[in-house]
Amino acid sequence: MILGLGVAGVMAGLWYVKAEEETIMAKAASQAEVLSATMTAPGTNTPVFVNAKVVKMPKDLNLAGESVPLDDPEVYERMDKELYVNTYFHSSTIFLIKRSTRWFPQMEPILKEAGIPEDMMYLAAIESGLANVVSPAGAAGYWQLMKGTARELGLEVNEEVDERYDPIKSTEAACKYMLASYEKYGNWTNVAASYNMGRNGFSKALAKQRVDSYYDLLLNQETSRYVFRILAVKEILNDPEKFGFQIPESEKYKPEQLKVVEVKSSIPDLTSWALEHGVNYKTLKRYNSWLRKNTLTIKSGKTYQIKLPA
Repeated sequence: MILGLGVAGVMAGLWYVKAEEETIMAKAASQAEVLSATMTAPGTNTPVFVNAKVVKMPKDLNLAGESVPLDDPEVYERMDKELYVNTYFHSSTIFLIKRSTRWFPQMEPILKEAGIPEDMMYLAAIESGLANVVSPAGAAGYWQLMKGTARELGLEVNEEVDERYDPIKSTEAACKYMLASYEKYGNWTNVAASYNMGRNGFSKALAKQRVDSYYDLLLNQETSRYVFRILAVKEILNDPEKFGFQIPESEKYKPEQLKVVEVKSSIPDLTSWALEHGVNYKTLKRYNSWLRKNTLTIKSGKTYQIKLPA
């Protein structure tokens, strides 16, 4: 289900500059704990100075109230890596911060009603970057659901309608999946790991290695990083300024005011329908990404809700 952002080995390189061989000079500034390095911009001899603050490990980390065993040096170093990678993965993390203020307020009540800790919202953040994307494996939407899984969870998925792209309905479906996983594992850390790896694969790994905790498992690289990425993003989004992200409230995305139009009969041309309702096709698709074609066939007794700017 994971998007696979390919963040391994990315820090200063994210700024798209190349370190000139044997010219990198680092020095610590005692109070600010800043590392300064001299680099050159690609294709030029122009020096570029990059300042990177040391990221301190929080004293107490938990996922949904479940403590992270930071006294284990291997666990500590994996967590340390994800804090740095996500702190210096600037553009991606900035957009996560900006998008989270739009989508988390809409997702949180759904998780709360389902009895799922709000920390599990961060799965959507690392799965998709809080955007409607498609993975190479075909997982789609904010929660990166595969077609078969989505259908099992009650979502409609066909050529015209794909509710994996509906941020609200897909959140409800993801809650069903996570609740079933919690019934199986009894803790949210394992639920998160199995969301990435799949319940069958994760259960087999637990049985084969004869442990019951994610933190004691030797797993593939993606799942090995998965929970730590969630934890790192949670820390950063909860206190962006602590990690150097100074984003004014005015720059953060907010939930948009929308109205709902109920549709009970087929629409042969969504472009024309949109124009008749005072918007263009692009705007229609912005708020209704679950509409996958320019037509909408509606069976007798079925009603769809289309969202438009209020």
